[in-house]
Amino acid sequence: MKNKQTYRTTPSHFSPSHFSLFTPSLFTLSLLTISIISCEKKGNTDPEPEPTKTVLSIVDKNATAATKALYANLWQTQKIAPMFGHHDYSAYGVGWRDIAGKSDVKTLCGDNPAVLSVDIAGIERDSAENGTKIPFEKLRVLIKECHARGGITMICWHQWNPVTGGNAWDNSKAVDKILTNGGEINIKYKVWLDNVARFMTSLKDDKGELIPVIFRPLHEHTQTWSWWGSSATTDQEFIDLWRMIVTYLRDTKQVHNILYAISPQMDGNYGTATLERLQFRWPGDNYVDFIGMDCYHGTNTTAFKSNLAALTQLSFRLKKPAGVTETGIPSGRSSDYWSTQIESPVKETYCSMVVMWRNESTSHAYGPYPGDASASDFINVHSRKSLLFEKDLPAMYTMPDNITIN
Repeated sequence: MKNKQTYRTTPSHFSPSHFSLFTPSLFTLSLLTISIISCEKKGNTDPEPEPTKTVLSIVDKNATAATKALYANLWQTQKIAPMFGHHDYSAYGVGWRDIAGKSDVKTLCGDNPAVLSVDIAGIERDSAENGTKIPFEKLRVLIKECHARGGITMICWHQWNPVTGGNAWDNSKAVDKILTNGGEINIKYKVWLDNVARFMTSLKDDKGELIPVIFRPLHEHTQTWSWWGSSATTDQEFIDLWRMIVTYLRDTKQVHNILYAISPQMDGNYGTATLERLQFRWPGDNYVDFIGMDCYHGTNTTAFKSNLAALTQLSFRLKKPAGVTETGIPSGRSSDYWSTQIESPVKETYCSMVVMWRNESTSHAYGPYPGDASASDFINVHSRKSLLFEKDLPAMYTMPDNITIN
């Protein structure tokens, strides 16, 4: 049985000075939202009953019931605590690979991360395995096992350049050709999306029901490194590509187990431009379910807190769940890293998740692992339940009573 959850009160960092980041209209709306949330009780009690149900809007009106329930619970868990996630955690770790039931996090604390992040790079090229050498058949198994345990899967896509044949980091211009309807690259890219659709619809549980996933097709688009990024596309080209991906998968291919997540990279301090950067090339409220950010801020907690505050405000403003979709330091973490750099900044926000990048070796391990200098600190953070792990999750695929999906 899942644990009865404790709901958080308004984060302590919401002082008037923080609202200088945002527009006057958002300031007014934020105060209204905060006044409502502040009615929640402190301590181990549920919040005061709301006079009406919370109504959320989803990109895919024909999404499966489980997908809608996941969406509602992503919103709901923001009031409990952020979920801890880790990329590829069940496939490999520091010093091991392909051991059933194992993860570096589980070895340390006896529980898995709540969020499994994976990559489908190579699916577009009919590859048998993804970019980190996980066979796609194995990836399906890992996603199915995660779902069976009550966890959540989030998928990114380091897709190859369809024009040059280079990898995702080949930022040669391609999007203009993808958008030329009927052209060679347009047709080619739709075949790629056909492959994505087949993979998504192949994700089924033991009952044959589709497994819901969060999909980040064009992550870190604020950066210049990718062919869909800021240096290789115009504003309108990126927006049109995002909308093309959504409408093709949802309407043409009838894929109904996807929540669509946007995730700009937010590493530094952006001051009054923080909110604007979070909405960089925003494709429209009707095309985004989840507001993410990849935040490789190192130990700059001031930047992290500023970005988290803006993320929280945008989440309330648009009434969409939000979270940190990638973060971490690859090596050399301080002994108190998890408590000072992750737990403390994140627990003060209404953020649904904080997801660490992958563990490949001792010099490339963004998450904790046995023998890491920060391992003891991580165990202490886990024991405080300020972050949600797999065993802490409510029934994420059952619709909460107080939420309706429009």
